[in-house]
Amino acid sequence: MNKTPSEAEEFMKGIEEVLTGNENADYGIGAPYVDLDVCVKNAKNLIIAAENCHELDNGAYTGEVSVPMLKEVGITYCIIGHSERRTYYNETDAACAAKCKRLLADNIIPILCIGETEAQYDAGETADVIKSQLNGSLAGLDAAEVSKMVIAYEPIWAIGTGKSADQEIAENCCKLVRDTVKEMYDEATGEAVRIQYGGSVKPENIDSYMACEDIDGALIGGASLKVDSFKEIIDATK
Repeated sequence: MNKTPSEAEEFMKGIEEVLTGNENADYGIGAPYVDLDVCVKNAKNLIIAAENCHELDNGAYTGEVSVPMLKEVGITYCIIGHSERRTYYNETDAACAAKCKRLLADNIIPILCIGETEAQYDAGETADVIKSQLNGSLAGLDAAEVSKMVIAYEPIWAIGTGKSADQEIAENCCKLVRDTVKEMYDEATGEAVRIQYGGSVKPENIDSYMACEDIDGALIGGASLKVDSFKEIIDATK
C-alpha cells in the first residue's frame, strides 16, 4: 500500500528510463488497484502486476476486484497468497487455488507466494509448511497451468524485518519448491515453473541469490519502492 497515482506515474517514468535496452531479465512491479491503470499506460518495458484479485467475476463482494476488471486494464501478472494477505486477511490455500485457476483462464500469470513463520522455522517445520501450502494452493491446477506460473518462496520471518535467509537456506527452500512441484506433476513442470525468493532482498544481496541454481528471480519489497535502489538491483542482475 504505497504510492498515489501521481507518485506511481513519477516512479514509472524514472524506472522505465533505467530499463531501456536491458533484455537480460523480466522486471515488474506489483501495484495497488488505484495505480494499475496509470502504471500500465506508462509501462514500456516493465511488467505490471496486481497485488490480489477475487476468484469470481462479479457479485456482492464490496471492495473486491475481479479478474475481468484486471484484464481490461491490461494486467498480465497477479500476486496471490502473499503472507500479509494470509496473515491479516485469513487468505487460505483453497482461496489461492481458486484465484490461480481463474487468473490462468484469462491468461494472467499468478505469482503464488508461500512461506513459513519464524515459529515454524524455529520448530523445523519449514519443509512441511512448503509442501502443505503447495499442495493446497495448487489444488485443481493441471501441469500445463502450473508450468506457466511463478512461485515465490518468502519466509515470513524475513519480510520487512531486515533479516534475510542466507544463500544456502534460500536455495534449499527454492529447490524444495521445485522438487515438490516435480512430485506433484512431473519433471518438465518442475523445470518450467519460475521460482523466486523474497524476503529483505536488497542491492547488496541480490547477486548471491541470483547465483543459486533453483532461484530464478526475486520478489522484492522495500528496496523496489525507490528508483535509485531499484536501479541498483537491476544493475546487479544485468
